[in-house]
Amino acid sequence: MLPTASEVPWQDLLASLPLGDQETLSLRIERYLADLQAGLAEVYPGLDVSLTRRAVALMVRHFAERPDWLRRLDLRRLLRPDWFLRQDMLGYVCYTERFAQTLSGLEGRLDYLTELGVTYLHLMPLLATRPAPNDGGYAVSDYRMVRPDLGTIEDLRNLATRMHTRGISLCLDLVLNHVAAEHPWAEAARAGDPAKMQYFLMFGDRTLPDAYEQNLLEVFPDFAPGNFTWEPACRRWVWTTFNRWQWDLNWANPEVFFEFADLILFWANQGVDVFRLDAIAFIWKRLGTDCQNQPEVHALVQALRAVARIVCPAVLFKAEAIVAPEQLRNYLGSGRHHGRVSDLAYHNSLMVQIWSALASRDARLLTQAMRRFPSPPHQTGWVTYLRCHDDIGWAISDADAQAVGLSGPAHRHFLSDYYSGVFPGSDAVGDVFQFNPRTGDRRISGSAASLAGLEVALRNQDTSGAQLAIARLLLGHAVILGAGGLPVLYMGDEIALLSDRDYLSDPEHADDNRWLHRPRMDWQRAELRSDLDQVPGMVFQGLRRLIAVRQRTEQFAAETPSVWWDSPAPELAIQERLHPVGTLLAIYNFADRPTWLPGSTFSGGPWPRARDLLGQGLLDLRTGVALAPYQVLWLVNAEPDG
Repeated sequence: MLPTASEVPWQDLLASLPLGDQETLSLRIERYLADLQAGLAEVYPGLDVSLTRRAVALMVRHFAERPDWLRRLDLRRLLRPDWFLRQDMLGYVCYTERFAQTLSGLEGRLDYLTELGVTYLHLMPLLATRPAPNDGGYAVSDYRMVRPDLGTIEDLRNLATRMHTRGISLCLDLVLNHVAAEHPWAEAARAGDPAKMQYFLMFGDRTLPDAYEQNLLEVFPDFAPGNFTWEPACRRWVWTTFNRWQWDLNWANPEVFFEFADLILFWANQGVDVFRLDAIAFIWKRLGTDCQNQPEVHALVQALRAVARIVCPAVLFKAEAIVAPEQLRNYLGSGRHHGRVSDLAYHNSLMVQIWSALASRDARLLTQAMRRFPSPPHQTGWVTYLRCHDDIGWAISDADAQAVGLSGPAHRHFLSDYYSGVFPGSDAVGDVFQFNPRTGDRRISGSAASLAGLEVALRNQDTSGAQLAIARLLLGHAVILGAGGLPVLYMGDEIALLSDRDYLSDPEHADDNRWLHRPRMDWQRAELRSDLDQVPGMVFQGLRRLIAVRQRTEQFAAETPSVWWDSPAPELAIQERLHPVGTLLAIYNFADRPTWLPGSTFSGGPWPRARDLLGQGLLDLRTGVALAPYQVLWLVNAEPDG
């Protein structure tokens, strides 16, 4: 077993630092070295004290290189550790090349983001990749180089500096599970370098691969069946979960851990605030399992987080773990890892439940799922979103469905039919992604606006249909803004960009219909964002109004406890947020018709009269509440002594 933190000699490694830096780093090491040690000991038992000394030496080097302005940011965030959970936080995610062409071009678009209220910008993969196909940038060929078409490291550093002056944090993808087959590590392994071959999971015959395959799932069954690829140059079967040209890394080798610890500290010193830990659920392999969500994953991330906390405490980890709700909390830390893993994790369930409720005009399943969804540990939170760069997989729990009188398989089938437009009466326009005939799984691609019915309404010149589609979009965004967490907008949703079928004419993208909802930003359309007679203006200004109310309302802070109510009307979702300054009641109508909520609903509530923050004035809850189709109410106490 590794020695405890107190048994590891490390003070001598700080001797090269100025005395003030020695004191600062020493205090942080004393605070977090136990977390580092515990994580390493769980994954690499039997290794000696040199492993910890090596980690400390790495941290000393990067701490010495950390710019002064980032050290000041560290101090500010240490004084306000909930900075990313405040109600004034708002995220935005985009592809650099599709939003602004280059990193330097993005600097010229910061005014637009500031106008919207953005305080957190996630730039989709921008590190050097293999030539297409490259999984949208997730096949990294060089972790220390920006894609040449986007700019340079200096451009990224300059952008980060400008963003920070506006109060906008930068999020960068870090692919943990695999590298491109053209990465130098893979090239060396292919050539027979014994050290680099240990970076990967390679097998001389099919015995172990076949044994693993008994329990493994296929992520992309259409174009990447199986999980192993024969590499003739080294005569080995290579583990390739996602694609034959994405080689899975061997995290059982501590050298891989140190490579990524070094990379995290390197990019943190360029101004990156948040690391999106891509494919985190897959990084540890265990025979006889599906090789997802293994406990070593959380130990490894705990150790990486401890390294970051010591050198750059302003930095956050965001887990890209699209897993069942009962497994998701582990990515923020539970049990012995409680609160010691990532700071943020995606609330995929909320996205799925919003689209489910919109299709069925029934919010009971959403309420049931949210009631069972776990609360995050203190000073961690969920990332809430209506749409993202990926497909929508219908992660509907059979137990939740049964609790509200539905069949899980049948409801998932309905949602795939509805959002691919084949269900009678559906006005959604989406495409099926990765149909798996063995499981019946059919995921969906398409932009939020097209899935909400706007594309059909505009095609048919249906004004009332367009108004309903816009109301659906604003309702969905109101839920992610009000549910609790860090809400993130997907590029173009704020101006209702439709799905873009031009991807079919691009050989790099034609075989992956997720590019349907990855359009280029339409800046001419964005110029209409102030015109309330135009669709982009209706959506942008409606969304901006929701954001502004959220930013000034303390009850929307992420750590505010909440309760989902039973509703007498199945189409309504009701969430109560319990803050010391007062209770907030959020009511969402998922029906395309008016709905009446009787006064008896509020008989156990905290107050009889309410003020709607979204402009409906004073309401006497005792007499009931009328809601228009897809209306949102955010209610606070209107009593003078409340």
